[in-house]
Order: sequence, then structure tokens, then C-alpha cells
Amino acid sequence: MKIELKGRIDSGNAAQIEKEILDKLAGRTDEPVELDAGALEYISSAGLRVILRVKKSFPDLRITNVHSEVYEILDMTGFTEMMPVEKAYRVVSVDGCEEIGRGANGMIYRIDRDNVVKVYINADALEDIQHEREVAKLALILGIPTAISYDVVRVGESYGSVFELLNASSFSKILAKEPEKMDWCVREYVALLKTIHGTLVPAGKLPDMKETALGWARFMRDHLPAAAGEKLVSLVEAVPHDDHMIHGDYHTKNVMLQNDEVLLIDMDTLAVGHPIFELASMFNSFVGYSEYDHSTIVRFQGFDFETGSAFWHKSVAAYLGTNCAAKIREVEDKARIIGYTRMIRRSIRRGGLDTEAGRAEIELWKSELLSLLEQTDTLLFNTNELEIDAEVDNLDEVQRFVDERLEKTDCPPKLQMQIAVAVEEIFVNIASYAYAPDKGKARVRVEVSGDPVMVTITFVDHGVPYDPLAREDPNVGASAADREIGGLGIFMTKKLMDDVIYEYKDGQNILTLKKKL
Repeated sequence: MKIELKGRIDSGNAAQIEKEILDKLAGRTDEPVELDAGALEYISSAGLRVILRVKKSFPDLRITNVHSEVYEILDMTGFTEMMPVEKAYRVVSVDGCEEIGRGANGMIYRIDRDNVVKVYINADALEDIQHEREVAKLALILGIPTAISYDVVRVGESYGSVFELLNASSFSKILAKEPEKMDWCVREYVALLKTIHGTLVPAGKLPDMKETALGWARFMRDHLPAAAGEKLVSLVEAVPHDDHMIHGDYHTKNVMLQNDEVLLIDMDTLAVGHPIFELASMFNSFVGYSEYDHSTIVRFQGFDFETGSAFWHKSVAAYLGTNCAAKIREVEDKARIIGYTRMIRRSIRRGGLDTEAGRAEIELWKSELLSLLEQTDTLLFNTNELEIDAEVDNLDEVQRFVDERLEKTDCPPKLQMQIAVAVEEIFVNIASYAYAPDKGKARVRVEVSGDPVMVTITFVDHGVPYDPLAREDPNVGASAADREIGGLGIFMTKKLMDDVIYEYKDGQNILTLKKKL
């Protein structure tokens, strides 16, 4: 029950105030009592004794909306330790203010030249605000550039956190007004993303994004064919726990440029987990939510669908450190699985199945999700590993992927050519024979280590077991008439590489090439 305290409570009126309070509470023994001090201007020791006697009769008593002068009295006399006492909050209006950010739990508005306010969707957001302030402080301590809220205010029926962001502009605003700066934005955006993902968080300090994603996947079991639903859950379950930080809502409205410094805002979604969960959120922001209705991204980010798609692809390429289309597509597809799962669940929970447009959007996402589930065996990815269809037409992509990694090692041109020959021979062999007449996947992994530097290239396929090293070397001294056709590819590979190793393990052909640089 809420009771308002007004004006002054002193020795002259304390007895009368106490009687009025007790009359209102007569017969109420199990209902929490709230004393709303929004209109209370003054309280003396006589008034404090009234509150204390009410507290003894009603242990759940709390005092809310207390102005600073009265709060100081309550604090110095120990009342803030004895019972919940909540300060009054300055009232701020965002009418006519520019929206500069938007996240899962609220919107960010510029209220003047120096300050912004994040307005929470949840009307009872004080716990959310406290959580965000704590995780933002943690992030700052761990080296993430961010802004810390310095005030909590009332905004309409909800609450807001106030931050100082002098002359800051979101990356969304930069992309919308200066599209020629896209490559710069991608570079800075990805640099900050890598800083976030490279930050190890002390155990238990942030929620585990895998557990959240598992909830999404389990929800989807009731909305997908049984086999697809089980596979989706198993894919998420197979993602290992990771204590590195992820933002959870990393898009261009939450990245700000202030005085040449790039800052991250909207920190309430901070978590730990594998980067695939972050990339899924990014896909949704730049592509997924706008696939059915391209105007969605214009309303949300301020730029068009083409800009969002381009920014997404460029960011993934920069994050992976490759221009290999197959590698980029591989990781994007893994991210899309989590992205579609999240969007479908969100839409269903918000009544998407009740409207024609909602059903059409869900069907689009679901068809994409089912197609991706058919061709995906893991959500994990390695920036030094490429998974690709084992088809001869994909040789150029494989060579490009290997070459990009060799270029980072200052590999001499002669050795790079020798490696290229070996890569071609092995990949074409897999593409031609491993799955014939069917189709399948091949994985190519490039690792560089040691002193002297050793390049290790590993090919993995699930095709017919075949050890190419068991084949007898061709007689290169024989005449043309006596020479057999074939066998030269693996022979050249063995001659060009320092070591070639084959094993068949867990239903996989694994062929490893090693070359000292």
C-alpha cells in the first residue's frame, strides 16, 4: 500500500501524521507498505520516530521518491541501512530529442550538447540500470572504451541513465551521412570488436551467452521438423564455454565516435561466449531483421538495406582477415543459423504468427534456417580453416585462402609456388574422387609455427577411405610407352613438400602437408 508524505513532519504534527498513517493501515498486516516522500520537504527527529514505529509494525516498509535534503537526514541517522530508501529522480523529457542509439532494452537520446540518456523499455528498470552500471565499470576496468552513467533520471513512466558524450556521433549516423567512410568505419568497428573478443572476463562476472542461445534453440524445437529441431539444439550444445567477452548487441548505433575516440555504449547486454553468438546478432542488425521488409533497417539504423548488407560482409571479411568468398560465406552461414533462430523466436513470442506479414517473415527465416541446418555440422569456425564444397570449381577459392595466409609469413615466391602446386593436386583429387558420384565437403587448415618457420596445410574429408601415400611412385625414368597415366600428382606433392602424412580417423581422410620456409 502506498501512502504519501507531504510538507513537513515535525514535533508539531508528528502525532497527527502517525494517526493518519495507522488509520490507513488498519487491518492490513501482510501487505508491503510504501511511504512516498515525493512531496516531503522536511523531517525532524519526531518524524523519524513515526517512521520507526511504523517500521516495527510493518517490517516490509520502504520509503521512495526521497529528495536529496530528506535523504541526507535518513542516511545520517541510519534509516537507509534499516530499510529500503530510494532517492527521488530528476525528471528528463526526450520529446523532440535526437535518437542516437537503440538496443535490445532501450533507446538512447541526445538531451543536450554534452549529454545523452538511455531510456529503458522496462518501466521498473532500476535493477537493470544498476546491472548496466556495474558491467560497464567492469568493461572499463578490463580495457574496453566505454562511457559510465553518472546519473539516474525519470523519463515518462520509466527510468534512464545519463552519460556524458560530448559531440559524439554513432557509426550509423556517419554511414548515413558520409557513405564514403564505410571502409574506415569497418576498420574501426572491427578493431573494437576484436578488442572485446580478446578480453578475458573473470569467471562468473557476466552471463554465458551459450545458455541464452540454448533457450532460443529449445524453443524452436516446437516450430521445426523434429530432426531439424534436435540438430539445432545439438549444434548449440556443442559450442564450448568461452570466458571471453562479447557485447551481445554490437551494431553501428552502439559504437560512437567522440573526439577521435571510438566508444562502446549500451552495455547491459554484455556477456561471455563464443564469437559466433556475436556475429549472429550483427547479422540480424544489418541484414536479418530487414530481409523481408527492407525499410526496417532505414527506420532502425538510418541507412538502407544495401549499405547494411555491404557493411555486414565487409565486417566479417575484416574480422576473419580474408577476402576468400568461401570462407566469408562459411562463417556468415553459421552466424545466420543462430540469427534466424533468435529472430523467429522473438517474432513468435511477439505475435508474429497472428498477422499475414508476420507469418510471411517467419516462413522466410524458417526456410533459410532449415536449408542451413541441412549443410552445417558445426557452429565453430577457425580463421585459419576453410570449409568448402569439394568441387574442382572451388580450387581458386582454396588457393586464394592458402595464399592469404602465406603472404603473412613473407613466404618466398618459389616456395609459395611449390605449395600452390601441392594444394592443387590434393584438393582436385578430393574433389574428383572422395565422394564420387555424390558431393561433399572438404576442410583446409593452414597453420604456421616454429623456428625455423613451418607451414602445415591439412586437408580433411569424409569421403571414401583412401591413402594416396600407399600408391607406388611412378617410374619417372621409364619411356613414354612404358609410363602409366596418373599418379604424378601425389608424387610431385611428396617431392615438393618436406613431409606428407596420411591418417584415417573418426570417419575422415586426413592428409597433412608440411613445408619449411
